[in-house]
Amino acid sequence: MADFFPTGWQHFLAGGLVIGVGVSLMFVLSGRVVGLSSFFSSTWSWFSGLSHFQRDDLVQSRVWRLWVAIGLVLGAALWWWSTGQEAALHTSVSPVMLFVGGVLAGFGARLSNGCTSGHGICGLSSMSPAALVAVLVFMGFAMLTANLVAWLSGGGV
Repeated sequence: MADFFPTGWQHFLAGGLVIGVGVSLMFVLSGRVVGLSSFFSSTWSWFSGLSHFQRDDLVQSRVWRLWVAIGLVLGAALWWWSTGQEAALHTSVSPVMLFVGGVLAGFGARLSNGCTSGHGICGLSSMSPAALVAVLVFMGFAMLTANLVAWLSGGGV
């Protein structure tokens, strides 16, 4: 088990439980599905006059979705502060590439009517057959891609 989780598994369990409770509370208390890939489109509803982005569901949900996104950022900041990290985590990927990757991921999530975690957390918990198919396709292609990359890089399968 330590080979798979060298830093321990407890924080993964805690994170999953917090996400599950948060999504459940949001649905039970407000009837809303948290799906953050919709944040991509609802954000564009402020800036774009295209009819797709001006749909009632996007315009009416953009304020609460913005607050959810702000809460995610503040939650990450709270985690960083509470763990006593001396320096923020960093990456060698350029800000431009991070931005391009974010836009592509957001577009792909909208194209598939939700992101992998949205289908997995919100879709499966609402017993959506479409979410089950999406999760199975995502996971299948993720496994194929990981094995292909490992094979092409000489790591074997």
